[in-house]
Amino acid sequence: MTRPDLSQELGCVTKHKQMNEIVFASHNQHKIEEIRAILGPDFVLKGLSDIGCYEVIPEPYDTLEENALAKARHVTDHHNMDCFADDTGLEVEALHGMPGVYSARYAGPEKDSIKNMQKLLKELQGSQNRRARFRTVIALVLQGSSYFFEGIVEGRIDHEAKGKQGFGYDPVFIPDGYTMSFAEMPAKEKNRISHRKRAMDKLITFLKGQLPAG
Repeated sequence: MTRPDLSQELGCVTKHKQMNEIVFASHNQHKIEEIRAILGPDFVLKGLSDIGCYEVIPEPYDTLEENALAKARHVTDHHNMDCFADDTGLEVEALHGMPGVYSARYAGPEKDSIKNMQKLLKELQGSQNRRARFRTVIALVLQGSSYFFEGIVEGRIDHEAKGKQGFGYDPVFIPDGYTMSFAEMPAKEKNRISHRKRAMDKLITFLKGQLPAG
């Protein structure tokens, strides 16, 4: 692959004063803050509003991969910038992988996290199989080429919501090896083991490989 010029104005990765700026295709401040913490001091994260992109980007597809790529390509096509985007789903074994790609709007188009959790817990009533996993797919569009990075964390669904941290289904998801939900964990601990962290680690490794030496 031809090494891209990463010093272009506001590209997805820009070498500027020893800092690397990354454009992330999201308006979700919870996600932005979580990924900002994962990236650490070597990168400066830019959300959509930081680059003047205020429109809601459609996510019309039935897979995480397609939705993530659609968001990244929207920024590339409409704002002429390289970009990465993510899509995440909670995949519950007893529900045959649902809610999956429909996780954010499981209980309706208003994307109400409390209603989503209530619906999930109701559908799992009486089920002995509580196995579930969070899966994040990141799509990067860089110099016209597309790349995918996946992160998975295995766990189970609790019988009730616990904790005030995090967002989405975090209060009902207990990762393997823990007795507390994601929402009961300090953000630093969740960010260390999360599905998004695992996908981001792969993305960061790739991006660092594209930076000029020295």
